[in-house]
Amino acid sequence: MNVSEEIKRLHELHLAGALSDAEFAQAKAKLLSNINLDKPDSTSGAGPSNDLVQEFNRLRRSRTDRWLGGVCGGLARASGMESWIWRLVFVLFTLTFGFGVVIYLLLWIFVPDEEIGITKHEY
Repeated sequence: MNVSEEIKRLHELHLAGALSDAEFAQAKAKLLSNINLDKPDSTSGAGPSNDLVQEFNRLRRSRTDRWLGGVCGGLARASGMESWIWRLVFVLFTLTFGFGVVIYLLLWIFVPDEEIGITKHEY
């Protein structure tokens, strides 16, 4: 039973009069304090780091918004920013630090191309 179902059950017991206000509050606080101590299951997630990993796993090079390899188009789709901003970032990194092209090439090699016609599955 997950936490929301347990809280719902406690609420039903409270409404039925089996639990006083103080007992309900205490039991609810105990349930909520144990959330961080338990292992995260697939429905709750592990927080921001898990979200970041999922975003990197969904990163694909664009087939429709591409000039060279589709890296900037894929980054734009994954981040929600415009692709021209990513292109500008890579140009600025190349001109100022000299490694923008290297990063772009590595992303071109290691980020898979998106497949057209296949629907996205959310797990």
